[in-house]
Order: sequence, then C-alpha cells, then structure tokens
Amino acid sequence: MKAGFISLGCSKNLVDTEVMLGELKAHGIELTSDPAEADILIVNTCAFIQSAKEESITTVLNMADYKETGRCRSLIVAGCLGQRYKQELLDELPEADAILGTGAWSRIMEAVEETLKGHRVVIADNDDTLYDEKTPRITTTPDYTAYVKIAEGCDNHCAFCAIPQIRGHYRSRRIEDICKEIEHLTEKGVREVVLIAQDSTMYGKDIYGKPSLAELLRNVVKVPKLKWVRTLYLYPKFFTDELIDVYASEPKICKYVDLPLQHADNDLLRSMHRPDTREEMVALLEKLRKRIPGVTIRSTFIVGFPGETDEQFQTLRNFLEEQRLDKVGVFTYSREEDTPAYDMPNQVPEEVMQERYHDLMSLQSKISEEVNQSFEGKELEVLVEGRDEEQPNICVGRSYREAPEVDGQVYVENDTDSKPGDIIKVKVLQGFTYDVVGEKLPE
Repeated sequence: MKAGFISLGCSKNLVDTEVMLGELKAHGIELTSDPAEADILIVNTCAFIQSAKEESITTVLNMADYKETGRCRSLIVAGCLGQRYKQELLDELPEADAILGTGAWSRIMEAVEETLKGHRVVIADNDDTLYDEKTPRITTTPDYTAYVKIAEGCDNHCAFCAIPQIRGHYRSRRIEDICKEIEHLTEKGVREVVLIAQDSTMYGKDIYGKPSLAELLRNVVKVPKLKWVRTLYLYPKFFTDELIDVYASEPKICKYVDLPLQHADNDLLRSMHRPDTREEMVALLEKLRKRIPGVTIRSTFIVGFPGETDEQFQTLRNFLEEQRLDKVGVFTYSREEDTPAYDMPNQVPEEVMQERYHDLMSLQSKISEEVNQSFEGKELEVLVEGRDEEQPNICVGRSYREAPEVDGQVYVENDTDSKPGDIIKVKVLQGFTYDVVGEKLPE
C-alpha cells in the first residue's frame, strides 16, 4: 500500500503533513512522490485567503484524476479547508473520500482504513491534540533545516483572519518537549531550526502564565549540534525587552525579526482589531535596531482593508518610506466569510487594491535593493543549499538575513567545493532587490 502527499500553504501546515507522513509510515504504509503510484492520496489544504482556497480545490480535483489514470482508491482532503468547510466539502466534492480537520492528524490511519472499506467520512471536530517529540515525523525539508511548531491556534481574532476558527485557541508545547525534538533533529543532521507558531511572541502565556519565548530560546540554543535558530511570526505586542536581550546576546539566534504589522494607520489598525499603534511600532523598530546590531526586519502589510482611504494608504506608504524595512510582503485584502471584516462597509474595489499593491511593491523593491547594496563589502555566514542550475561553479544559500522559502538567496561565485549544509564565510560583492552575490572567503 502506497500513499502520496501534497502539502499546500504555510510551514505550519507542512509540519502537520510531516507528522501525518510519520503516522502512515509507522503503520507500514510506503510513501511515494509519484501520485500515479499511490493507492492513497492526501492533499493537506490551505484556506487562509481566497486564492489559497482555489488552489486547494484545483489540486484536489487534479489528484482525483488518478482514480481513473492511476491506482488511487482513497482521496483524503486534510487541513484548513477540511476544518473550515467540513460537510460542505463532502457534499460538493464527490471525488473526496474523507475530510480530515487540522487537529485530526493523529487519526489519519482511521481515515485511510474507513475509506478503503468504501466509507466516506468527516473527522473534523475541534481537537486540541498537539504533536510532541515522540510523535513519528518524516521531515520533507532539506536535511540541514527543519521547522518546529512551538504552539498551535491563535487568540488574536484580527478582523480579517479566520485562523482562530480553523486552528482553535492558542496552545503551547512545553519547553522540554520542544528541546528534545530539536535534539532528535540535530542528531539527524539538522543545523538550522525555524520555530513557528501563528503568534510566536505569545508562546507559553497559556501554560506558564506569561509570554515565555525568551526562556524557550535560552534553552534551545543549548542544544549542542544546533548552529542557527530563527523564529517566524513575532507579533509586536509581546516583543519584550527580555526577548530583545536574548536576540542580542545569543550568537546562535539569527538576528532576523519577522513582525507582521499589517498597517500603519491607527484608525485602520483599530478597525482590524490590532492591538498596536503606529507610535508603538516605530518605538519597537527603533529599539530593535539600537539593541540588536545588524538586525534584519521583515514585515507584511494588507492594502484594501474595508474603509481604507487614500489618506490612510498614504500613511502606510509614508511609514514604509521612513522605516526602510529590509524585507516586506504586501497582500491585497481577501474577504473571508465568518470574519468581522466580511460585513464591514466601504469594501475597497479590486482595481484600487491592485493599484495600491503595485505602488507599495515598487516602493519597497527600491528600498530592499538599497538595503542589500549597503551590505556590499561586508562578510556574512552563509548556509549552503545547492548549486545554480545554469552555472555549477556558483553555489546558492542563505545568510541569517534570509528565511527559507520567503526571502531571496545568496549566490556565491567561484565556489565548486561547498556542499548543502555547509556554513561558509562570504564577502558580499553586489546587492540586488531580493538576492545578493558574493565570493567565498578562505577558511
């Protein structure tokens, strides 16, 4: 019996896929990357915004073709789309044999067994199950890097976001458990771990009574074979002075801060149900830059949120011009049912959203290029990931300034020796909008 997986969406979803892969393998099911060979096909879906939902449905329908052209006897729709739409999916997608919610990863074998008996099932109750260091898991990332989920769910209830309905309330894993998992990963060759949660700065508040990311990081860096640790989705509300000190003082921690700020106009931030003000954001950014030398700051912003005026968009544009963040992602507002913003008045027309999106991206591309050019002549440690396909004498990797999958890369010229997983010293020669080019320095 063989199973094939397609994992869509974010890195948090990818971890869910990896623990489901582990469960299947532990029960004797062989894994295959060729959907034509799979008896069981599982699509782990995303439902964050409309485009992600459309991609998920298209992928499910594409996989359904293998019921005719391949060996597929069971098609399982897992993840966020399954959790959010449950029975509707089963009713409207006859191709799907089972719907598996976000908390039901541990019941993947139940779904497999039932569907192979010819039963169609929905397993998408509210489930608070967290994976732990003993949970079977097969990492799908390169051998040298891995994601580690430190918490599940979200309690922020931003007006535009359906994640709390999909993933449930915030719940953290224990520090000891996370560190043991990281120890296991490093024994298998992992050098970089990326800690992830919907809101990582809130980590531990539910089980320790206060935000405890600083304490977690102090323990994680003690793992002997670990070289780099980075943390994604650091909301500004709980970015404490203690956490800043840990970032500044621990050499294993990548000086890379991912702050999802979303906007810079105070009225719009209140409408978004965001707890921060523009003034608080500016103060935090100043503090980060002052106390963490060389810090790279990344953020995401939404244009076209209901009621966003030209003046409010200009406030956001001015903020980006003034703050000159290293890296920025811009999204057009996606109207999601069952969120407070869905029924808000003054929905912004799509063409206006697109104009604002392109305006901000054009502005930020110039800023990012200038920031990258400011690193010319400086030295960076680079984690090698592979080689340029067209020019084998150029190796490709990332420094502390680039998170996997979301940022650019470092291209290292005239390096024929470095292998994936190596950490080398590089002198930056040229900076571009997303990538930098450098040369390897003698060891």
